[in-house]
Amino acid sequence: MNDSSWGAPQGAGHGAAPEMRAAPAGPAYDVHNAQQTRPMPIVPDVPDAGRDADDRDDRDRGAARLSGGPLFRDEKPQEPMSTAPPPPQKKRAGRDLGAAIGVGVGLGAVVVASLFIVKAVFVGVIVVAVVVGLWELTSRLDERKGIKAPLVPLAVGGAAMVVAGYARGAEGAWAAMALTALAVLVWRMTQPPEGYLKDVTAGVFAAFYVPFLATFVAMLLTAADGPQRVLTFLLLTVVSDTGAYAVGWRFGKHKLAPRISPGKTREGLFGAVAFAMVAGALCMEFLIDDGAWWQGLLLGLAVAASATLGDLGESMIKRDLGIKDMGTLLPGHGGIMDRLDSLLPTAPVVWLLMVLFVGSG
Repeated sequence: MNDSSWGAPQGAGHGAAPEMRAAPAGPAYDVHNAQQTRPMPIVPDVPDAGRDADDRDDRDRGAARLSGGPLFRDEKPQEPMSTAPPPPQKKRAGRDLGAAIGVGVGLGAVVVASLFIVKAVFVGVIVVAVVVGLWELTSRLDERKGIKAPLVPLAVGGAAMVVAGYARGAEGAWAAMALTALAVLVWRMTQPPEGYLKDVTAGVFAAFYVPFLATFVAMLLTAADGPQRVLTFLLLTVVSDTGAYAVGWRFGKHKLAPRISPGKTREGLFGAVAFAMVAGALCMEFLIDDGAWWQGLLLGLAVAASATLGDLGESMIKRDLGIKDMGTLLPGHGGIMDRLDSLLPTAPVVWLLMVLFVGSG
């Protein structure tokens, strides 16, 4: 509402006195009050003690701001900021180290016992690891990407692949791989065609990545000194991982592949190479028939490279899926696939170099 809406005082007309018409309109005034309003007395501007005190307080606050002291009389002075660097924090492992060591020792005992008692039992251990690994991989693909790689033909074909590699060598492994891929294509035809291409592509990839590469471990076992060859393969891979972890944790500063695995460093890679080469020389000299220490140096170098690439490869898969671990079956380790990541690509490398160095028998 604006001022003009209020109108003139009640009873005012054309005959009203001029001074009456000059009174301001509105609810706060009427004629009687307007005539009795007195002007406010003018007080001369003289300095007083209060203003001088306020000026002194302002000057004191300004000086306090410059000196770092308190702004008010009742305010406690601020302590000067320390320029000393914070104490270094102790590095910690990303997993439960006690659980990881316990599970690792238990798995190692099972593997060694089955390896040196009956070879067929160790082949069964490989089959179990392959089937569980396939289940983890296909489950994560379905959960995170909606890719439905058929598990049944993969599991059956993967088990057949390992057995065929142990019984018939490389020819049996390749034949079983081809039949498994064909089974994946046919099995997926029983479902709607939407997503067929991505599902069968993932299925063929899973068949190659898990059971086919694991078949080379079974092929190592077929030699006369097969248990020693498999033990060398396992030891070099574990030593390579351990050397990378120990050296990288203590001295790691330069990232190896920060976009794929930020925890890996170049110093860790050097540790993996050094540890694996020393272990390779010892294993080839004392475990493998007709082996030589210099062959072990080359074998250790190759194992360190393949194990690191395998670890980075699965890290790439897990980053694409947006997960940290493939499973939770092994406390302190994650899933079976989190333990097979460096073993799977290393198996064909060790098998090939063993054949070249000491033959297949």
